[in-house]
Amino acid sequence: MRIAILAALACAIAAGAWFALSPSSSVSPASVYQGAGETNLDLQSADNVVYLDLPAGRVVIEMRPDLAPKHVARIKELVRAGFYDGLTFHRVIEDFMAQTGDPLGNGTGGSGVNLPGEFSGDKFVRGVVGMARARDVDSADSQFFIMLGNGRWLDGKYTVWGHVVEGMEFVDALKKGDKNANGKISGEPDKIVRMHIKADQRG
Repeated sequence: MRIAILAALACAIAAGAWFALSPSSSVSPASVYQGAGETNLDLQSADNVVYLDLPAGRVVIEMRPDLAPKHVARIKELVRAGFYDGLTFHRVIEDFMAQTGDPLGNGTGGSGVNLPGEFSGDKFVRGVVGMARARDVDSADSQFFIMLGNGRWLDGKYTVWGHVVEGMEFVDALKKGDKNANGKISGEPDKIVRMHIKADQRG
């Protein structure tokens, strides 16, 4: 009985955490990503590694173009445009996930470009980086989340585009939100200091 209750609670949290992300999906049609997707499938390539600098330290994310080529290509575009720099982690739920990528800072914003769902067999376990979306499976935009714990009920329903390979302790250090308020941060949330691609690093 307890397991069933916990499973139901987890599903409820998941539904509340991802649905209602972008006003463009309900107010006006967003444009759809037209790129061919990332063709460099070398996971060790510096072009497939992103540095996420947080207040506590640097997080290294190995991107997964083999799983989500369109998502990786779009993330690279946004990172190289400086889109993520200074954005908040507006929703952080202890032992679940930390979500960011919204320029409005309230979970309803995005870049205005939707991505098609690219679902895989990769599991949503600690350190996995996934793309947030609204109810439409092709509504992912710029918001993403890093798993702080396991969320296997998300498997096959959300796009995995990366895995943290270094610095999870810095993700753990992010300010947590109220679980009863779906992870909403009270007061000033932590922000992304900078995101950049390893291959672009100078010096």
